[in-house]
Amino acid sequence: MKFKNIFKNTSTMTTDNTEINQEIEDATTLEQNANAEQSGIDELSVEEQLAQDLAKEKDKYLRLFAEFENYKRRTSKERIELFKTANQDVLMSMLPVLDDFDRAIVEIAKSEDEAMMKGVELIHEKLKSTLVAKGLEQVDVKAGDAFNADFAEAITQIPAPSPKLKGKIVDVIEKGYKLGDKIIRFPKVVTGQ
Repeated sequence: MKFKNIFKNTSTMTTDNTEINQEIEDATTLEQNANAEQSGIDELSVEEQLAQDLAKEKDKYLRLFAEFENYKRRTSKERIELFKTANQDVLMSMLPVLDDFDRAIVEIAKSEDEAMMKGVELIHEKLKSTLVAKGLEQVDVKAGDAFNADFAEAITQIPAPSPKLKGKIVDVIEKGYKLGDKIIRFPKVVTGQ
């Protein structure tokens, strides 16, 4: 009988061990599934992290590219402006010569010497056309125009010869010139008061 009880107890133990083993296997499977899910979550967050890093690098690249394009545009614009105004010093030094030619033509016209007048006019036109080819333009201001301080320099004011000339240009003393859009010498004028 004692032997039967031991056998019975062993049989019960075996059944209990099997149940415990089953529970251990179930717990192990659950733990493995949880670990697999956790590693899937880790992989997903790593993928998300890589996607975010890629987006940041793309943004940096686009900003750098845009900045470089702006730099190229700005430097080319500055270079064009430099080429336009590179001759400014030379042209400004030639303006008194052009003024002297204008005065010489007025004086020679008084002497009635046709040959001399023609020769001086030819030289004057050649000089003028050369300067115009380099970008020099005359500022268009004449007597009777409204005075604008942005485009002319008032030397003096005199009483207006007529009421129509009040606040307007009475006489142009010295011609003004511009190079491109920039005025390099303002015309000197007399205004009516």
